[in-house]
Amino acid sequence: MEKLTDLIHLFVTVFLAGLATFTVFPAITDVTMVALCPGQDECSLAIYLSGFQQAIIGVGSVVITPLIGNLSDQYGRKAMLTIPLTISIIPLAILAYSRETNFFYAYFVLRTLTAMVTDGGLNCLALAYVADNISESRRAAAFGILSGIFLASFVCGTLAARLLSTSLSFQVAAFVSMLAAVYMRIFLKDKALDGENLTRPFLKSGSDDAHQVDGDLPKKPPVFKKILTVGDIISLLKCSATFSQAAVVTFFHSLAEGGMQASSMYYWKARFHFNKNQYADLLLLAGVAGVVSQLIIMPLLTPFISEEKLLSIGLFMGFINMFLYSISWSIWVPYAATALAVFIVFVLPSLRTITSKQVGPNEQGKAQGCISSISSCANIISPLIFSPLTALFLSEDAPFKFPGFSMLCIGFALMIAFIQSVMIKAASPIPVHNNNNDVMEA
Repeated sequence: MEKLTDLIHLFVTVFLAGLATFTVFPAITDVTMVALCPGQDECSLAIYLSGFQQAIIGVGSVVITPLIGNLSDQYGRKAMLTIPLTISIIPLAILAYSRETNFFYAYFVLRTLTAMVTDGGLNCLALAYVADNISESRRAAAFGILSGIFLASFVCGTLAARLLSTSLSFQVAAFVSMLAAVYMRIFLKDKALDGENLTRPFLKSGSDDAHQVDGDLPKKPPVFKKILTVGDIISLLKCSATFSQAAVVTFFHSLAEGGMQASSMYYWKARFHFNKNQYADLLLLAGVAGVVSQLIIMPLLTPFISEEKLLSIGLFMGFINMFLYSISWSIWVPYAATALAVFIVFVLPSLRTITSKQVGPNEQGKAQGCISSISSCANIISPLIFSPLTALFLSEDAPFKFPGFSMLCIGFALMIAFIQSVMIKAASPIPVHNNNNDVMEA
């Protein structure tokens, strides 16, 4: 693929960062339960506390992710990537040292603070870096490969968690997290942004409308705002119907994803008494299906099927997946449903590609940061809805017997996103003609 070699070091960085995160992911539920409710399979306190953490992270991400994306347009992706990669080491190092209750609370606080930067920031900057180096016609496949790298790290991290003890998992994760930061600083190269070939320059803060009459005069460098304001986000949403529709889909999809993150592990723990290894097995199957899809199937489909159609397919399959989760009558049902991950993973790269095509090269950080901010808003709301709902229907005080009711409600959020996605129409970029070209044509 065109310029794919320019992304190798980014892919390695993303893989190492994801590996560090996912190596400890299956163990976090057990660590939380042991710290808060030792010896129990059902713990409302753990569900509420995890939901509270997710909401606080979402509040911080709403502000910080667009800021990081916007600053990366000015100072470069590499400089800004240093921040999330470095601070993500701290909470992992705490649990690598000890998982006693006091250390768990220290981890909880620091993880909440650092995740405001790391959760959305790394993904936003990686997507902007890909957009810097890949043309629009190849961008969907490139975003799919990037998503595949994330999933590959997910598979390898989950497999490592399956094989390692809990204490060793955190130690390995802390080391790999440090390795990711060092590797990125040594090998990753920034691409200089020149402001040319802007297809949809929504946000302008300087007097760049003044055209150069003399072709020999140097062009003024673009002027950037350091802070992405609410007005800028509204401007992005108003200037493109496609961008606005993608934002709505992002919100409801993130609402569902946040619900899954806040509730699913505790649902399986209460429903089928899952432990760390069973979580890892379930995640591993879903991850392998996702990797095959992103690295093999999606690059083959993108030349023939538009991102809009792939997005709709992924969202509909996500609804089917959640419906099956909600009515799981046996322990094998969630394992069988992981096959749908082949289609579900179409959603994020398709959304990001649609977003990326609506803005120019110097606005990729702003646009991806805006979408990440909307996603973070959904992550604030999601645990406030689904954590109490899950706790209620897993308790003896449920209004009716349906332990998977919260999973079904997550599926309804995906259905709303699906309905909105089928109304998205691909918008061809609007080229910006400059006077230099007019002079040459004259």
